[in-house]
Amino acid sequence: MTDDVTRFAFWGRCSTEDRQDPEASRAWQYSRTDQLVAPRGGVIVCEYFDVDKSRSIPPARRPQASLLLAELANPARGFDAVVVGEPQRAFYGNQFGNTFPLFEHYGVPLWVPEVGGPIDPVNEAHYMIMSTFGSISKGERSRIKTRVRATMAALAQTQGRFLGGRPPYGYLLIDAGPHPNPAKAADGKRLHTLAVDEAAAAVVQRIFAEFLAGHGIYAIAEGLTRDGIPCPSAHDPGRNRHRCGVAWNKYAVRAILMNPRYTGRQVWNRQRKDEVLIDVSDVALGHITKMRWNDADKWIYSDEIVHPPIIDDESFQRARELLTARSGIRG
Repeated sequence: MTDDVTRFAFWGRCSTEDRQDPEASRAWQYSRTDQLVAPRGGVIVCEYFDVDKSRSIPPARRPQASLLLAELANPARGFDAVVVGEPQRAFYGNQFGNTFPLFEHYGVPLWVPEVGGPIDPVNEAHYMIMSTFGSISKGERSRIKTRVRATMAALAQTQGRFLGGRPPYGYLLIDAGPHPNPAKAADGKRLHTLAVDEAAAAVVQRIFAEFLAGHGIYAIAEGLTRDGIPCPSAHDPGRNRHRCGVAWNKYAVRAILMNPRYTGRQVWNRQRKDEVLIDVSDVALGHITKMRWNDADKWIYSDEIVHPPIIDDESFQRARELLTARSGIRG
């Protein structure tokens, strides 16, 4: 390779929240970088492309991006500069301000199409452009989340559509026909709905009957184990490889008593994803996602009964009120 050729590392990212095919996303990002560097004697010699990693995750915590940043410190690195296909893919919020100093420190130019070449460390306009794209990236993600949540809430309430996840103990997941979106149907995607698992449904009915008769959840769990009835994880071990499935416990009984889907209605938004700082003393580390329960008044119910009920509305409501009164839990 001649001395006038600049070797580039291609840096990109895509995630499932962007609803993009990884191959297609990589292809257009790579093409955009090549169109930027090739006319100037540049050649892409390696790439660092993260798949299924949210833009909100700092580069230092993305597998491929972290390898790239670590390689900056290697004097024998196999590239002279780094190029990104789209700044929103690499940087989110204030990530550019937290990351670019590494490129400056090790003297590795960072090229982006939006400035037509390498970012100039002393060019205020370049910093403003990159900061703006970080804000745009954050706004895009926020809009995606809002749009997806609004769509799922509408589908759950007006159509009672099954929106994914594990079927509750007592139900089986069955095919409900092709997806109504023609493009998704063409890709083979299909809808699913819940059908009664007779053996498990009988156990659900027993749990409700015993609880309403005055039995405690711990006593109910002991009785089910004593009678040799497989607990939910043992009943469906293929979907519960992370659980031992040895015996019933009070938490499984409580979860059944608190699940309104046994009344035949689809319920969505029982839980939410909260982003929590990893370290409040070092915000550059970013966030981790934690699942938390929403208050019952935020749950979205289908307008109609959409799958066979196992428990009637009155029994479920009595059980929930009794459990809430006994344990003081919300919901």
